Amino acid sequence: MKEKLWTKDYISILITNFLLMLTFYLLMVTISVFAVDAFNASESQAGLASSIFVIGALVGRIFGGKYLDRIGRKKLLMLGISLMIISSFFYFGINSYGMLIANRLLHGFTFGLAGTVLGTAVATVIPKSRSGEGIGYFALSMTLATAIGPFIGIFIQQQFEFSMIFVFCLICIAISLVFSLFLKTQEITLTAEQTADLKGFKLSNLIEKKSVPITLIAAVTAFCYSGVLSFLSFFATENNIALAASFFFIVYAAAVLVTRPLSGRMFDLKGPNFIMYPAIISLIIGLFVLSQSTVGIVLLVSGAFIGFGYGTYMSSAQTVAVQSAPAHRVGLATSTFFILTDIGLGIGPFIQGMIVPSVGYSALYIILGIVAVICLPLHHFLFGRKPASKKGTVEALTSNTEE
Repeated sequence: MKEKLWTKDYISILITNFLLMLTFYLLMVTISVFAVDAFNASESQAGLASSIFVIGALVGRIFGGKYLDRIGRKKLLMLGISLMIISSFFYFGINSYGMLIANRLLHGFTFGLAGTVLGTAVATVIPKSRSGEGIGYFALSMTLATAIGPFIGIFIQQQFEFSMIFVFCLICIAISLVFSLFLKTQEITLTAEQTADLKGFKLSNLIEKKSVPITLIAAVTAFCYSGVLSFLSFFATENNIALAASFFFIVYAAAVLVTRPLSGRMFDLKGPNFIMYPAIISLIIGLFVLSQSTVGIVLLVSGAFIGFGYGTYMSSAQTVAVQSAPAHRVGLATSTFFILTDIGLGIGPFIQGMIVPSVGYSALYIILGIVAVICLPLHHFLFGRKPASKKGTVEALTSNTEE
């Protein structure tokens, strides 16, 4: 008989995570346009307005991973979401590019705090026998946010004043606060030895080294995907397919929804490699197809490939990263995963924004496709050739968490 997965706490975590990620991706796609329209920002500055949020989130995740079990998971979650609400109010008073960058940093920091708690809490409410499936659905909540967030953002941007985007985000975060109030988090009482181990600012107190190899590959895929998030609207406008671009992320989400149940089960039954190699190949195909998208249908086809590829790889990598760590370092493993992937998402728009004026958007996506190709040998050497990457991985990986 299967252990129960869909508990009240698990569902509450999924909803809260979805709403917070929705606001993240909604603003990630639209804030660069806001920076250009409101403050005449250059392409590089517009990319920075988008990506600086992720830098703030990185700092928040470092702080959250370190103090998660010292402050308490529920307290840190409530603190993070409450501060997110305050930051959301600040958007309404922004009147300069500098203020925008400062508030994006603050918003990112608070998001990083809350996200670290949720990523850790979900691992404690999922039965070990259904870990791949459970974390897969958690990642699905993020994947749906990557699709629905940009879709809503582009729609509001086209139909209303930009301030309505800030109103929508504020409502989503307020609802997430309500759900988090009723969430019961599993707190861990640290031993004296574990508390001493987490004191100070040693690298081992900020990063879970067992989670680093798989997370490095995920960070490269995040770098590639950041170009889709930040520059798809500009690319589509340039090619007169803006309407199709608004549905790109819906197709992306549909591809993930269709494949997620099977991919999660296959992860548990046949091991990560069975799912992760095809996911990388799908991402590569999607980026190359995107680069050649001059008509709407081709753009949507690329969305399906990118959806399966990026969505599946990231959820699988997160599962591996969390399961690789001992129980008392699961919080650090979670923050490690998001810190490194946040770096990929964060530096991507800034670096790519400097390249675009010289090569154009189409060539940018070709370059990102080539970068994605590198993920195949990276995956093999950093993780794919290890025994834990093959069938039986759930038992192999979860044994580490019991140490």
